[in-house]
Parts: sequence; C-alpha cells; structure tokens
Amino acid sequence: MNLKQKRTALLLVNLGTPDTPTLNSVGRYLVQFLNDKQVITLPWLFRILLVNLFIIPFRLKNSTRLYRQLWTPEGSPLAVYTAQLKEKLQKKLQPGITVFAAMRYQHPSLQSALAEIRDDGFERLLVLPLYPQFAASTTISTIDEVNRLIRKWIVKPEVQFISSFYNHPGFLDTFNARILSYKPETYDFILFSFHGLPNSHIARAHAEKTIDNCLCETDIPGHGEFCYRAACYHTARLLAERLSLTPECYGISFQSRLSKNWLSPFTDQTLIELAQKGHKHVLVVAPAFVADCLETIVEIGIEYKQLFIAHGGEQLTLVESLNADDSWAEGIHKIVSDFMR
Repeated sequence: MNLKQKRTALLLVNLGTPDTPTLNSVGRYLVQFLNDKQVITLPWLFRILLVNLFIIPFRLKNSTRLYRQLWTPEGSPLAVYTAQLKEKLQKKLQPGITVFAAMRYQHPSLQSALAEIRDDGFERLLVLPLYPQFAASTTISTIDEVNRLIRKWIVKPEVQFISSFYNHPGFLDTFNARILSYKPETYDFILFSFHGLPNSHIARAHAEKTIDNCLCETDIPGHGEFCYRAACYHTARLLAERLSLTPECYGISFQSRLSKNWLSPFTDQTLIELAQKGHKHVLVVAPAFVADCLETIVEIGIEYKQLFIAHGGEQLTLVESLNADDSWAEGIHKIVSDFMR
C-alpha cells in the first residue's frame, strides 16, 4: 500500500505547561520535567536527590510567580496555541490524516493521545516534535517516551519521527514573514535568541567531547542535523539571508541559562552590551520557539526588556512567535507533505 493511502495519525508534541499557575500544578510539572534523564543528565540517584530535594524546592515559588504573569483568561498560551494549531492544521491536510496534539510533560498527555491513536487503529503514526532544532533534552526525550509508551502494544502502526525542521522553507518562510511584519529595518540591531543548553549536552553530540574545536558556527551543510548549537547558528544565518541582513546588523545569543557552563553568549549579557554600545532599538527574534511561552513572553518580553532599558536602551521588541497563525499551519502542512513523499 502506498504510504499516502494509509490511515495516518499526525501527532504534534510540544514541551508542556502546568495546568494552572498554582504551587501544586507547577510543582507537578517541574517534577515530571526535571526528573527526565534527557534534561538533567546525571546518574539516577544523584538526579533524583538534586532535583527533588534542592532544585524544585528552591525554584517552585518563583516559577509559580512567573507562570501567574504568563497566564491569560484562556489559560497557558502554549496550550491554547497548540490546540488552535491542531484544529487549523486538520482542515488543511488530505483525507486519511488525523491530527492529534500532546505535551511531553503534563496535559494533554502523550499517554492519552497515543491511547486514542491505538484504539482508533491507525496504520501509520507520524510524530512531529515542535522543536525546530534537534536536541536530546527535547527531541530525543519525546522520541524515547513515544517508543516507551507503544512498546507493549500488540498491534503497532508504522512509526516515524520528524526530528527537526529548522532549515525547511515551511518554517523559515513563515518566521521570515513574521519578522518582516515588525519592520526590522527600523531597528538598530536584530538579536536571534535561542534557548540555552548545558555545554555538556552539546559535547555529547561531538566525538571530540568538547565544543571548543566544534565547527558549530560555520556554514557546513548538514553540520546542524544533530548538533543543537550548529542548528541554531544555521537557523539565524538562513533567516538573515532572507532578511538581507549584513553580519554587523544581527547577532546570536542563548537565554534561560542555569549556570555559566551553558551555551554562550548569554542573551541578557548581550543586551546589556548592546545598550552600552549605544544601540537604542533592538528587535529580538526567538526561533527556537514556535509558540510563545514563559521564555518568550515573560523572560524576553518583560525581564530582558527591563534590563535593556535599565542599561541605556530605549526600545526592545519581541517578535511574536508563529503560534497558531494560518501561515504556520500551512508551513507544517508543507513540512509533513515533503516528509511523506
């Protein structure tokens, strides 16, 4: 049977969000998230002790405060946009493909979505983790959990994963159009800010076990397939080309760090340096996120904006993510269609 004729379940997976901005709900989310062996790559016992006795008790109140800032009357933006995107995408896909949506952590859960897919007897399962750049802590974690949940099924569908899409026109063209809507030519500088990772995570993707002699920043075809840092630099270059930006007009940085041993340069420090150098109007693009969330709306849009202005800047604008825009639904349609050829 031709693959296009098989009854196919398309499963969109995003990272996750607490169900409510309360201590109990945020605590459940952090417990599930931070105990993932792909997120904190320590031996089991050390990870359990560190996460549950130190990290979560220390972070819980502040994390809950931040989620309360993020929350809307409809709920968590990440959950709202993902549900809306699912509905819009369903209308664009060919008959025989049904769209499901789940979160890697919390709800709607992967377990419930996969149970529905199993019970409906789909012949093919196509999983799209909504992370443009491949990383073990996001992509591999999702792949591992899907495989774990379906391992004991008696009848299994054909399972395939789209592991990244940072260089696909369906993603790049949509983000480019979003950036252009902000009139980037009216800003002094454009900063591409990506979510950070520990340097140790990047080292695991390289045989030399170090990023010091890594070619992440160079334009080598295919180098970013499994290296998150390389994929981030490649994403920024591809978007800069579409925007006709010269190298002195834009930069690349990494946010949300938990220690100095994370990917650098750090976004907060970069923004301080830009302000001190006389840049007054900065446009920030966050192309590691396809839906706005805590890291974009609160961290960049509120905290980093205040930091930039406090050090002499005048205007810091965050480019809204792709969210559930019609053009993004069409972009995913193209990504999925190309994968199924």
